Amino acid sequence: MTKEDIKAILQTIPYPGFSRDIVSFGMVHAIHIQDDAVQVVLKISTQQEEKKQAVQAAVREKLEATQAFSRIDVQLLDEPPTPAQPQPAETGSAVNGTIDHIIAVASGKGGVGKSTVAANLAVALQQRGYQVGLLDLDIYGPSLPITLGLNGQPEVTSDQKIIPLERYGMKVMSFGFLSGNETPVIWRGPLVARMTEQFFRDVKWGKLDYLILDLPPGTGDVQLTLSQKIPLTGAIIVTTPQDIALADVKKGADMFRKVNTPVLGVVENMSGFHVSGKIHFPDGSVPDGTRVTLAGTDQVQLEPDGTFSATLDVFKRGGGTRESERLGVPLLGVLPLHPDFMLATDRGEPLVRSHPESALARLYGALVDKLEQALRE
Repeated sequence: MTKEDIKAILQTIPYPGFSRDIVSFGMVHAIHIQDDAVQVVLKISTQQEEKKQAVQAAVREKLEATQAFSRIDVQLLDEPPTPAQPQPAETGSAVNGTIDHIIAVASGKGGVGKSTVAANLAVALQQRGYQVGLLDLDIYGPSLPITLGLNGQPEVTSDQKIIPLERYGMKVMSFGFLSGNETPVIWRGPLVARMTEQFFRDVKWGKLDYLILDLPPGTGDVQLTLSQKIPLTGAIIVTTPQDIALADVKKGADMFRKVNTPVLGVVENMSGFHVSGKIHFPDGSVPDGTRVTLAGTDQVQLEPDGTFSATLDVFKRGGGTRESERLGVPLLGVLPLHPDFMLATDRGEPLVRSHPESALARLYGALVDKLEQALRE
């Protein structure tokens, strides 16, 4: 049995309280094999001895089950982990509350509709009966106050903890609630990282099934702080179909993988603009031809009454599909470019809530179905 064989076995051992395994958390410091003896050295930063002992016992049990070694030694190192190998944050200290799934909605660049996707996803989950929180982590450009039509000031408890606001049955928090959404933020990276931690440690989230994070674009301080300090369940990558967006999306997705955060799936947003109408002459009659040519499309079938419908690929097509295939993760949804999304966002009521029975809202229902499936796998 080789070191790679043993590593594969250890990848089946989840860290207590998490779905991720001890190898992806960087806890396996070394593996030594000599004849029929094996030694596994673990490096676990938690102060909870019962968790260390549980991992140690699980490793021993898995190796004994192989019946490949007569001597098995599982040791623990006391040194703290290196920055290159993020350890899981303890929920009790890093997050003020009990949260089953913390999901980051991310993108490589701005302007791809990530905040709209995050807000509608959160509402869609709430409509399924889940307890949901929505956290806007874009310190420089918070959009949640506009997206949800909310500009209140959170209350602060006597022990200096923040009570999140409530909107549409969800707990919500944004830096815009604290600073005033019209005030520019001129901060260096360390201050942003510190504020990111405070949104988890000092906000009383309580018991949640899902906490949806609306991340700023790119791969900066917020993303790095999350991966090192917060027990993320995974990330959803939002992109538009064109190459310039995909180039940055690839960097963002690869960043999450390098810090051992699972990518749960890809959402292709602004994928096509649907147009429909009717062609007729001034006297009300319709053309004799059966097809019409629109700029940017092939010929479109004209119905006998002169009506037609077509989808214009404003930003190309299939970019999200290609990226999901590259990453080997599901394509969670393909969302069109549609004015109803814009109107709902500007009104401060996500479309999934304002028009829950619409075809557009059903797309988010399908997205939630695929997300739930990805979390089960």
